[in-house]
Amino acid sequence: MKNWRILVAALGLFATSAAFASDVISIKFSHVVADNTPKGKGALLFKQLAEERLPGRVKVEVYANSSLFGDGKEMDALLLGDVQMIAPSLAKFEHYSKPIQIFDLPFLFDDMEAVDRFQKSPTGQALLTSMEDKGITGLGYWHNGLKQLSANKPLRSPKDARGLKFRVQASAVLDEQFKALRANPRKMSFGEVYQGLQTGVVNGTENTWSNYYSQKAYEVQSYMTESNHGLVDYMVITNTAFWNGLPADIRTELSTIMEEVAVEVNLHAEELNLRDKQAIIDSGKTEVITLTKEQREQWRAQVKPVWKKFEKEIGAERIEAAQASNQ
Repeated sequence: MKNWRILVAALGLFATSAAFASDVISIKFSHVVADNTPKGKGALLFKQLAEERLPGRVKVEVYANSSLFGDGKEMDALLLGDVQMIAPSLAKFEHYSKPIQIFDLPFLFDDMEAVDRFQKSPTGQALLTSMEDKGITGLGYWHNGLKQLSANKPLRSPKDARGLKFRVQASAVLDEQFKALRANPRKMSFGEVYQGLQTGVVNGTENTWSNYYSQKAYEVQSYMTESNHGLVDYMVITNTAFWNGLPADIRTELSTIMEEVAVEVNLHAEELNLRDKQAIIDSGKTEVITLTKEQREQWRAQVKPVWKKFEKEIGAERIEAAQASNQ
């Protein structure tokens, strides 16, 4: 761990020196989704406001749709200083901060309002700074929405998922979620999902309505189940050495802008997901299944043992705090 920290510090200082080599501070913001998703819109709004309020001092370059770095390489790129900001899914942080795995626990949050309350709480805010010893500073949470299940067969009860191959992000919690359903999790980068579904490498996946629509996954999935079982949110992060090396006034202004952008992203995420859900229905290419309250409870009971499995790593007190946000 000591050698890791020395390496990260050295790389961070190099990144900072490179970024400030000219009068204009260049911020490369890389992400893996389309411009018309909540994350994509947030990145563009951040660029707009940063360049408007810090003219001639800050330039933001946004790289969408894995055009600069894909799912598997963007974190290394940040630590190496090849990019200054990324916004990975919260599922991507298990190797840097075990407590952040709380956001992957299935059926933990009742709705997005509960997610909001938890993220704004002292417990949720503390997670933003939980990786600074590894060179990563969290700047805020951006919503995408709650996850739905998809497959090429109807998923109405947990037994319907048995034996199917589901694409998952690289997350131990999500692995265990599908194993609890007696399904087979398959790690796959976001950019490979469409082809994986199309060719049958995987039979199904989980994602938000906006990601399903923007990536056209509904074209290669016969059924989608409105399960609202998990969360796809993002943490906007930066290289700690880069961030701490910014002039104080610029850092303060960028922090203010990030807070404003988060409000806008989170306000529009639900609206976008509802719109894209309807667009998927209107396409006629997939059937959307709505679970009854009793059916949803069956799914929840089937996967809830995953909470206990990760309680030690996440912290029982954090799980209790998250449950309290549902009230």
